[in-house]
Amino acid sequence: MPTMDAKNNPYESPQEESGIVSKTVPIPERLAGDPSFWATTATQFFGAFNDNVFKQLLLLVAVNQALQGDGSTDYQGLAMVVFAAPFVLFAGPTGFLADKFSKTTIIVVSKLMEIIAMALGVAAFFWYDTFGMAGLLGVLAFMGLQSTLFAPAKYGILPELFHGRDLPKVNGVFLMTTFLAIIFGTVLAGILRDWLPGKLWIASLVCVGVAFMGTLTTIPIRRTAPATPKARFTLQSFGIPKNTLHLFMQDKSILKALLASCMFWLTAGIVQQGVNSLGKVQLELSDTQTSWLGGAIGLGIGLGCMLAGLLSSGKIEFRLVQIGAWGILFCLGLMATPGPNHGHLLGLWWSLPVLVLLGVFTGMFSVPIQVYLQAKAPEDQKGQVIAEMSRANWLAIFLSGFLYSVFDQVLIWGDLARCYVFGFTLLIMLPVALFYHPHSEALEDD
Repeated sequence: MPTMDAKNNPYESPQEESGIVSKTVPIPERLAGDPSFWATTATQFFGAFNDNVFKQLLLLVAVNQALQGDGSTDYQGLAMVVFAAPFVLFAGPTGFLADKFSKTTIIVVSKLMEIIAMALGVAAFFWYDTFGMAGLLGVLAFMGLQSTLFAPAKYGILPELFHGRDLPKVNGVFLMTTFLAIIFGTVLAGILRDWLPGKLWIASLVCVGVAFMGTLTTIPIRRTAPATPKARFTLQSFGIPKNTLHLFMQDKSILKALLASCMFWLTAGIVQQGVNSLGKVQLELSDTQTSWLGGAIGLGIGLGCMLAGLLSSGKIEFRLVQIGAWGILFCLGLMATPGPNHGHLLGLWWSLPVLVLLGVFTGMFSVPIQVYLQAKAPEDQKGQVIAEMSRANWLAIFLSGFLYSVFDQVLIWGDLARCYVFGFTLLIMLPVALFYHPHSEALEDD
């Protein structure tokens, strides 16, 4: 990671913003005693919780369409495309904003947008009989836009707030608590759908309250100075900036890490939809039990992220990526195997520990790559690089919606069990395990 000097480190020198000199704010030596660490973690937790309560409620509504009539309609793929589209379209402009303005300010604005999104969610569920899936998908698109603004700022701010030596630990805790939020959000969505059939607008009210709490947790976050305050917005901002594109072309290691991350998220997007389909359509589970499956993955990812953070202290440990990739393939193979439990080898109860293990390998895979892209990006391009990483990942999730829909139609056409979607997904992840073998690197301290 490039060493920060007095010119570009907002915590070691005064910064001029519109002629006003801001105060110097030192980075605390102890991570546990840093209010910004706990504030950013809590802010991300509440945001991830809200995303997953609302999104899982919508996905359960979507997959239940497959249980009506001839069972040929599953709107999960469409929902995933709608949610991911804003990330693909607007990642460039939001990355520009994250570098032009204080990332702290961008985080606050995005959280205010979350309150609006959750309030619209209440309305969409309340008038579901009038607007149907179209209303929910509209809210989901706005949620995607809000998350698109949040993403480059929330990840790009970490190297500005914390010492380089702490980044693996920060990312480990950050992702661990994020996926704890996914567990709670996903499972709660299933419970609420079973408890409140036809009254999901009441469940959505919970999300409004959580959005308010998430906005309040932004208050202790240290204000960061803009990385490029004089930058001007152009139409090129919708594409990949020339300097960022040049960076990717010149530094093949960053490009390979980006591609590996994309393949991973393509796999993850299909798995999320596949789990819901397996639970509802093949195993004939309730919404609550189906959400247990998604929650099991979240639990495993949290454990895997924590483990990766501990094992990667002070370095980028790419051996964990290789272990994680092969572990993911192993678990997907088990999930794809047919058997006596409604045509599935594992059924509900054996699927739960396998999905936890899948999550552990997922966390081990993702943390080193995320730290690498954060640490290696130049200081004046960090927001843009994180934005392009976000755009690439969400392009993969966008494509996962289309691929899942294709796989769904193949399964229907061939009268195959839903568990085979995990076998299709295994083939997508296989090239990463076979060909992506970077060397571990030490992190430079600042």
